[in-house]
Amino acid sequence: MPDPPASAPGSLARRLARCGPYYPVALLFLWGLPLLTASRLGLALWKAERVAESGMAWGELLLQGVRADVVQVGLLAAPLALLAPLLGSQRTWTLWRRLAHGWVVLALLLLAYMEAATPGFVAQYDLRPNRIFVEYLRYPREVFTTLWEGHRLELLGSLLGTALFLRLATRGLRSSLEVPSLWRLRTTLLAFPVVVFGLFAGIRSTAGHRAVNPAYFATSGDALVNSLVINSTWSVVHAVYNLKHESKSSEIYGRLGHDEVLRLTGVWEDPSLAPPEAPTRRLHRASVERERPLNLVIVLEESLGATFVESLGGIPVTPNLERLSADGWWFENLYATGTRSVRGIEAVTCGFLPTPARSVVKLSLSQTGFFSLASLLGGLGYSTEFVYGGEAHFDNMSGFFSGNGFQRILDQRDYVNPRFVATWGASDGDLLDKTLEQIQGHHERGEPFFTLAFTSSNHSPFEFPDGCIELYEPERATAANAVKYADHALGEFFDRARELPLWEDTLFLVVADHDIRAYGPSLVPIERFHIPGLILGGALEARRITTVASQVDLAPTLLSLMGVTAEHPMVGRDLTQEDPATPGRAVMQFGDNYCLLEGSEAVILQPRQAATFASYDREAHTLLPHEPDDPERARRALAYALLPSWLYRERLYH
Repeated sequence: MPDPPASAPGSLARRLARCGPYYPVALLFLWGLPLLTASRLGLALWKAERVAESGMAWGELLLQGVRADVVQVGLLAAPLALLAPLLGSQRTWTLWRRLAHGWVVLALLLLAYMEAATPGFVAQYDLRPNRIFVEYLRYPREVFTTLWEGHRLELLGSLLGTALFLRLATRGLRSSLEVPSLWRLRTTLLAFPVVVFGLFAGIRSTAGHRAVNPAYFATSGDALVNSLVINSTWSVVHAVYNLKHESKSSEIYGRLGHDEVLRLTGVWEDPSLAPPEAPTRRLHRASVERERPLNLVIVLEESLGATFVESLGGIPVTPNLERLSADGWWFENLYATGTRSVRGIEAVTCGFLPTPARSVVKLSLSQTGFFSLASLLGGLGYSTEFVYGGEAHFDNMSGFFSGNGFQRILDQRDYVNPRFVATWGASDGDLLDKTLEQIQGHHERGEPFFTLAFTSSNHSPFEFPDGCIELYEPERATAANAVKYADHALGEFFDRARELPLWEDTLFLVVADHDIRAYGPSLVPIERFHIPGLILGGALEARRITTVASQVDLAPTLLSLMGVTAEHPMVGRDLTQEDPATPGRAVMQFGDNYCLLEGSEAVILQPRQAATFASYDREAHTLLPHEPDDPERARRALAYALLPSWLYRERLYH
């Protein structure tokens, strides 16, 4: 059969018919690259101020963006290229045309949807869609309700934009793919290695030892701007691909020997003393002696960052927390380890350091036999429980807690006639009423107890009962108003608890899981990790803690204040035994970036890049990079990053 004649002039589709059975590959690039470039340009214009402050040139952003897009479109086009010699013949041409049409439409629909969903995700997380985008798909009811109530315009806009693009693409591609473009089999086979090599080169995008990945394009000091260079489909696909490597995830920053990790993190001065079955396990001697150890209640506040605490530089919507701060240990420089609730849970209840992987609350190897305060205190005769207003299966909380020491789990099903039920469950007022009911019962029965209560009212779409507070902002459903209600419920809880006999022998911790959003023009927006923390109870004297502290320091400190001496594997600092003038340290995980903050000096690790050194100005909320001045600090940051991955992978945290 002779080759077809040249395409009719004036028709781009017919000109591309000379690509023969590889025509769908060319068409995918023809539509995909402009779509992704247009989306990137729109996002960059939206965040133009951030782009300018990052120092990245617009030309670099757009050209490197096209390079990243070639990688993703090449991955989508590869199956078409591989099947072309098999199906692109005269006998199977009708099948090939239909298959190619369906594949191209679905591929473009995927690209279009991910780009349409990006603005809403950026507004919430200050990054392109990543692993969080996939993780939340497991909870469609909660996610859809949250999107509908709090991000309705973004949801409708993304769905409408995707639908319009689908209609346009379907109509345009149907006529394009009907162009007769048969080749002789010999011509198809001769072209095959050329096409495959071209796609391979585009996907690798470099002649170096390793193919490019999203970290390759992280050349500015702003994580958001770095994420704009790539496209959202690649960002999500790469994150999902990395899930299978998550037990070794911290090795993206580099490698150190295990003994060096233990020494640099201060676990052991002589690593040879470390027990091989649990290398971080040591005897913790309480600095406070008590005839009978205190009970413990932890109130983990959803998204209540320093943003909402006036004395910490935020807005004045937590008057009760500020009032209570005068009666206990008030942390002025406390930092969350991450930006997700499960990250706060693993830090506060397990004393576990963060990793680039998912929280251990969700990982398979930590569902049983993993250390937690509940497993330690339960072994000492405490009654242990988790109290939540919503559905405890969310984020695998019930599975993790029940397998690691929590004897009872109470959630939305256990509330009788709650006063107010929102999208995420019973209100904070109902939750804290239930918590008070539980701990009163334990105390009356003479049971030592550990109760963890996790609030949810300060979660989008920010629903709370009427008539409780005077709104801080005119629009009702805002984070500031929800926090003010959460603070109101907290104040009522403590006013009632003070009047009970249990007050004198119970220690209370109020701490945020993370701030409402983590964003900012820096590799790690440290100011968005700043959270309030307060320990109080009748047996405790007031104190201001000014040293830099981390969520992982809270559990060891609580054990000392409770009067509990025991062995445990936690690497956090017992702040009762440290000089108040110590600069302190905190660790933070922001996407793939890892930060060690020691006093005002920070080291930031990025995948397969040299460490970045910077000084943090807390008052100005600025991170000022400078030349490397302490290689040992960079090694220490690497050690903190590697330690939790090693402990998780080898199941050594028990």
